[in-house]
Amino acid sequence: MSDPVQCLIAALATPLDAEDRPEAARTALILREMGPQQLAVSQPAPEDTIAIRTLLANSDHPAARGLLDSFDLLPWGANPVAAQVGGLGSMYLVCTLMGPEGPVPCADLRMGLYYQRPDTYYGLHNHDADETYTILAGSALWTAGEDIRQRFAGEQIHHRSRMPHAFRAGPEGLLAFWRWSGDVNTHSYVMLDDPLAMQIA
Repeated sequence: MSDPVQCLIAALATPLDAEDRPEAARTALILREMGPQQLAVSQPAPEDTIAIRTLLANSDHPAARGLLDSFDLLPWGANPVAAQVGGLGSMYLVCTLMGPEGPVPCADLRMGLYYQRPDTYYGLHNHDADETYTILAGSALWTAGEDIRQRFAGEQIHHRSRMPHAFRAGPEGLLAFWRWSGDVNTHSYVMLDDPLAMQIA
C-alpha cells in the first residue's frame, strides 16, 4: 500500500479490529468513513521524531509499518488533558486523531497515539471514559486497578470508567494506541494519590 493516507487508516484500524467491543467497531467505521478526508494533511515533526520512528521500525506489531510510512500525517502535540497534568506532560506526547475537537470529528468517541519517554513513570490517574490501550512498540510496567504487570507490543489493556491506571515506560520507551468511549469529557481526568509511586518510579 503506497498511499500514505490509506496506510495510516489501515494502521489505525488494526488495533480497533482486534478489539472485541462494539465501541471499537464503531470507532473503526467512523475512521474509515471520515479519516481519508480529515487526516490527509502533512503535519510538523514532533520533538521526539527519531525516538518514535525508531520504536516503530523495531516493532513487529502489524500497525507499525503503516504508521512509519504515514508518519508525516500524524498531528502530534495536541494534549486534551494538558491542564490537568501540569509538568507531567513533559514526559510524553499525544497525537489526538478523533474526538469532539477533531481532526476526525466525533462527539462521543476519542482515539489517538501516545508516546512516553524511556524510563519515565506516569502515575495513577482516572477519568469518566472507558478506555482501551494497545501497545504498538516498546514496553511498560502497567497498573490497571489491582493488576500490575509488564506489558509488551501487541497487548491490549482495557480500563473501565474511573479505573485507576498508571505506566512506567521501559528502557526503549512506549508507543501505544488509545481509544475512549462512553463519557469522553476531559474535565474528569485527574491525577490520584499513588502509594506505589516511589517503588515503581
